[in-house]
Amino acid sequence: MKKEDVPQQIGLTDGETEVNYAVDGEGNYTLTQSCGWEAKTVALRQAWEAIVDQLQLVLDEIKAGEKSPLAYHMVKSQMDHALLAQYSGVARWRVKRHLRPDVFARLDDAALVPYAKVFNLEVGQVRTVPGQPDVEPFINKNNEVED
Repeated sequence: MKKEDVPQQIGLTDGETEVNYAVDGEGNYTLTQSCGWEAKTVALRQAWEAIVDQLQLVLDEIKAGEKSPLAYHMVKSQMDHALLAQYSGVARWRVKRHLRPDVFARLDDAALVPYAKVFNLEVGQVRTVPGQPDVEPFINKNNEVED
């Protein structure tokens, strides 16, 4: 893409720029700033909508007593049990076991410390979940969802 053709469509980045490669007037690759482009905005919006849907599903499972609050924090951080085990240092089988609400309810604070560190939360926050997904959609300065 030529340098002058690099899209400058403000989308989810809300005016923040990113670096892209483009071809300058002499045919050389050069770095240039871009505010974004529509195709990327659409793809990112769909990805965030899918994450919010996953969070809502896991919240419903938690309310139904099928999963522990750990499942919510895991989905919010876009992790599976294997990745959470790797980051937390907790054995994979223990992470899977801690996803069961009856087992999770019996854990003391010391057992939740590795999870709290990974999720950057206080130990008490690991035990709780919000009433609805708390991932804010990308909102512009007028508090309107951008298209």
